[in-house]
Amino acid sequence: MAILPLLLCLLPLAPASSPPQPATPSPCPRRCRCQTQSLPLSVLCPGAGLLFVPPSLDRRAAELRLADNFIATVRRRDLANMTGLLHLSLSRNTIRHVAAGAFADLRALRALHLDGNRLTSLGEGQLRGLVNLRHLILSNNQLAALAAGALDDCSETLEDLDLSYNNLEQLPWEALGRLGNVNTLGLDHNLLASVPAGAFSRLHKLARLDMTSNRLTTIPPDPLFSRLPLLARPRGSPASALVLAFGGNPLHCNCELVWLRRLAREDDLEACASPPALGGRYFWAVGEEEFVCEPPVVTHRSPPLAVPAGRPAALRCRAVGDPEPRVRWVSPQGRLLGNSSRARAFPNGTLELLVTEPGDGGIFTCIAANAAGEATAAVELTVGPPPPPQLANSTSCDPPRDGDPDALTPPSAASASAKAADTGPPTDRGVQVTEHGATAALVQWPDQRPIPGIRMYQIQYNSSADDILVYRCRVQTLG
Repeated sequence: MAILPLLLCLLPLAPASSPPQPATPSPCPRRCRCQTQSLPLSVLCPGAGLLFVPPSLDRRAAELRLADNFIATVRRRDLANMTGLLHLSLSRNTIRHVAAGAFADLRALRALHLDGNRLTSLGEGQLRGLVNLRHLILSNNQLAALAAGALDDCSETLEDLDLSYNNLEQLPWEALGRLGNVNTLGLDHNLLASVPAGAFSRLHKLARLDMTSNRLTTIPPDPLFSRLPLLARPRGSPASALVLAFGGNPLHCNCELVWLRRLAREDDLEACASPPALGGRYFWAVGEEEFVCEPPVVTHRSPPLAVPAGRPAALRCRAVGDPEPRVRWVSPQGRLLGNSSRARAFPNGTLELLVTEPGDGGIFTCIAANAAGEATAAVELTVGPPPPPQLANSTSCDPPRDGDPDALTPPSAASASAKAADTGPPTDRGVQVTEHGATAALVQWPDQRPIPGIRMYQIQYNSSADDILVYRCRVQTLG
């Protein structure tokens, strides 16, 4: 007959000498209790009102169920020395934080349930030590980030990974591609907008892939999909088939999805969101001949451009097509250009040369490409010697008349009072603009002792739009 000892949650008792304390809500209601079963040893605490992992747990347990409680943090010491634990359920708590190494002693653990909590990220050290983990359930959290090394310790043993119902916009696809034993991968109900080509090519044992209800406009073909027969739904699928679920995504039904349209499938509810001609139509009812792409057309390119050496130069190229073309640039020497110390390539098709040199001149080629083809355009760049400074001189410094838009505005009362309140030691403030108007300013500087040979000051400034010096006013000294 199995022995069923009971472990009751103990509440701290006030010392006998202390005065009576007002009644406060108990962190552990009367139903708070954990049951310990033997053969195999299991500790069962579901719905016990726990605020933390009980410190009195039997460390020999093979199963620990702490679901439906109010645990907010899993600390490093909470599960220490539980080396024989095989199954751990922390589902439906309020867990926001898992300490690095919290599961480090659970080297025998096979199943970890963390679903229904409030985790926002999973770092590289939080799952450390789970070298035999097979089932990892992280659904219904608030995950927005998954570190590239978060699954390193269990990458060779993991069979079931559930990341559904989170806030993931990106995933460490390279790390997911190393899960060679994974059988089920749940990515549904997230914010994924794209999947890289070949992301699943090494998942040879994958039997179910769920990408339902994301933001995917296209799904790239993958070697895995070509090796296995696919069905849109699991009903009646043979054991060797890969079940692919992708409904609820804003699919853009063009030639990039023809491969998916050709798959064997059962009835499902996927629909096209675009282009406008196919929007709202049932995906499987659209004929293959309607999944078309439009080749790129260059709609704008920079005219011939001449810049002096040392100045930046921006070459622009715009193209349209379906899918949206990717623009690349080739130098006059035939080299493919990208981001470097001297150049920046932007997604909108602009190539910026940060500092031009005489050898940069020539014909640059813009290449716009998509799945339907490519288009090219030439842009000529001439790099000349740096020009001499351009000066615009004037010796007139007549004050503006009343009502002139150049009328100067004296300092405000607030700034004047602030200046009067300044009781600090006098300092040499150098050249100052004390009054200003729309197109005029009053410039003052401290009086200096006469300097032999100096008869005139010249005020120079430049526009914020360029570096060309402009001379506007000369002031002759008296005496």
